[in-house]
Amino acid sequence: MRVIRVGTRKSQLARIQTDTVVAMLKTFYPGVQFEIIAMSTTGDKILDTALSKIGEKSLFTKELEYALGKNEVDLVVHSLKDLPTVLPPGFTIGAICKRENPCDAVVFHPKFVGKTLETLPERSVVGTSSLRRAAQLQRKFPHLEFKSIRGNLNTRLRKLDEQQEFSAIILAVAGLYRMGWQNRVGQILHPEECMYAVGQGALGVEVRAKDQDILDLVSVLHDPETLLRCIAERAFLRHLEGGCSVPVAVHTVMKDGQLYLTGGVWSLDGSDSMQETMQTTIHAPAQHEDGPEDDPQMVGITARNIPRRAQLAAENLGISLASLLLNKGAKNILDVARQLNDAR
Repeated sequence: MRVIRVGTRKSQLARIQTDTVVAMLKTFYPGVQFEIIAMSTTGDKILDTALSKIGEKSLFTKELEYALGKNEVDLVVHSLKDLPTVLPPGFTIGAICKRENPCDAVVFHPKFVGKTLETLPERSVVGTSSLRRAAQLQRKFPHLEFKSIRGNLNTRLRKLDEQQEFSAIILAVAGLYRMGWQNRVGQILHPEECMYAVGQGALGVEVRAKDQDILDLVSVLHDPETLLRCIAERAFLRHLEGGCSVPVAVHTVMKDGQLYLTGGVWSLDGSDSMQETMQTTIHAPAQHEDGPEDDPQMVGITARNIPRRAQLAAENLGISLASLLLNKGAKNILDVARQLNDAR
């Protein structure tokens, strides 16, 4: 029996996500055996520093990519939001699975169950590891204080419940649901309250770019709508040259053949911001309209089974929206945010 080795982080959530992907692959390839190999990454080991301060774009991916490059694993499952918009040479995202709810959720300390961010007492401390969340929510809820909290989901929930430091923490809805912790969701933050991170809620499968056999194997997992939304989001972020050290957020919708992308940038304290929405038509393509491509990658993604014209439209949408914001002064907001974050 053929054995495919699957790399993953060691956290409980990462294992659940990897098990989900492996279960999907098994339905397509019942005659293949999948062996899961778990490892710790830099981001799992450095827990006393805010992610935005470390300045490392591959915090949760580097060790996994090293194993992939050394042929120790055949594919790696990631949260797509952890994958930089420019991958190291020799790697590609060979599949993007159907997206879970990409929004953020508020989990409250037991004594504040039933509250919302709006009704929390003055100067309540809310934990988040994300500049994006803090910037947007500080602007909307100036009576609250936002403080960095690190660790995997289990660790952050334990810090919330067992210490008196935090009144609430902000986590991704998708992670909480995958862990089976729906009952801890006290409030879902809709995009008009807090737009989400690029790729949030989607899982990406990273492979060696020239390993055509594995690329073909995982390509069955591509969800076309999720793929096109995430191409637009990643192209937007790449063109802005954003990362985890600056507050950038998005919201995408696909409806009636139209792809809508809203993107925004914020100052660290949320006082200065800029956002716009653009749309593009995603044509239903004729069969076999695409010929072979020398470089099929689109913002680090390879999807030969999805029409290239649709992928290009999604990428151009992200670039156009980023260009619009940059022309209106977004670069200054991002530069100041980056400098202030570095100086902290």
